[in-house]
Amino acid sequence: MSEPQEEPASAYFITKDTAAPEVHTLAVLVDNEPGVLARVIGLFSGRGYNIESLTVSETEHEKHLSRITIVTRGTPQVMEQIRTQLERMVPVHRVDDLTVIAREEGYEKPLERELALIKVRGAGENRLEALRLADAFKANVIDANVDHFVFELTGRTNKVEQFIAIMAPLGLIEVCRTGVAAMRRGREAM
Repeated sequence: MSEPQEEPASAYFITKDTAAPEVHTLAVLVDNEPGVLARVIGLFSGRGYNIESLTVSETEHEKHLSRITIVTRGTPQVMEQIRTQLERMVPVHRVDDLTVIAREEGYEKPLERELALIKVRGAGENRLEALRLADAFKANVIDANVDHFVFELTGRTNKVEQFIAIMAPLGLIEVCRTGVAAMRRGREAM
């Protein structure tokens, strides 16, 4: 009895990706011109990919370049597909999967930070508790009134989420987050 043969590899043969989706941080260097961000976002939404965090800013004024930092989730196969599709776009100069680069260089994750402004009720006995918790998280008070505080907190996303969760029982009024800013570790630049 002969053993079953594997199907031949072809451009039309698609293997099922069994890897679990993971969070990846992408850095995308693009022309700073109208419509570029919409095209990048359109690539994600058109293919059903979710963007968990998005930050954009001009980083090289003389060259008219902007950097888009995207946090998304996918299997290695999906992440490679996203990276390849982004690289094919005309206004895109470079795409780095900072998560993959960090692992290749022996780090768990790339350097990532997020800024959050958190408005919390701060009256009565909750006032001292809010200040104590803010001190433990190294959050700065940037506005205060007799009945509320606004805290500024910078850190990894999980630190920001923990602070928000701890402040919730005291009475969250409003939360504003920037999204993740990230870069690779070491001397190399994008």
